[in-house]
Amino acid sequence: MPTLLHIDSSVFPSSASASRAVAETFRATWLEQHPNAAVVYRDLSAEPAPHINADAHVAGLSDASEHTPEQVAAFAERVKFIEELEQADAVVIGAPMYNYTIPSTLKAWLDNVILFGRTAGEASTVKDKPITVVASRGGSYEPGTPKEPYEYVRNYLTAIFADTLGMDLHFIVPELTMAPVNPAMEELIPLYEASREQAFAHAASRAKELAQRVAA
Repeated sequence: MPTLLHIDSSVFPSSASASRAVAETFRATWLEQHPNAAVVYRDLSAEPAPHINADAHVAGLSDASEHTPEQVAAFAERVKFIEELEQADAVVIGAPMYNYTIPSTLKAWLDNVILFGRTAGEASTVKDKPITVVASRGGSYEPGTPKEPYEYVRNYLTAIFADTLGMDLHFIVPELTMAPVNPAMEELIPLYEASREQAFAHAASRAKELAQRVAA
């Protein structure tokens, strides 16, 4: 049966996190199509990936026979994350916007799995693997909006997942999530609600599409 890699990075629980809630809808729909499928789940907020240190970095760029004991241990941690990505048939990631970019915990995970000569480059081991990113944000950063120049989530993750890793990248973007709690955004609540419902529907349809594609 196919394997789904599900990664969350929001600091909030699903009841207060659009990225978690929408990613859960994706996962639930996937499991409806493949009830016995394996799901590898990582909550990077609860259990962060280690930040890359010199040993982990150097070990990724040198021959294993030259590794020190410290490099062996550090690289083994990276390999766990890399293999989970390589072995998944599809990936869904919750990536909320914090201060215009992704959570630091997600960046740490990325630093572990990006390895030139393996996952990155022309012979990428994850090339064409479908990945769906739930890029939630408190406001709107769509083309034509005042904050369009501050959109550093989709731009960055496109550079990583599509351009560097060669993956089949798809975004789901629930926006205006601060509208229900910010009085200054009260008039935007209907737009927030519409965006949220659209994101749930989008996640369900995307999960079903990918589940059927993998099964085929």
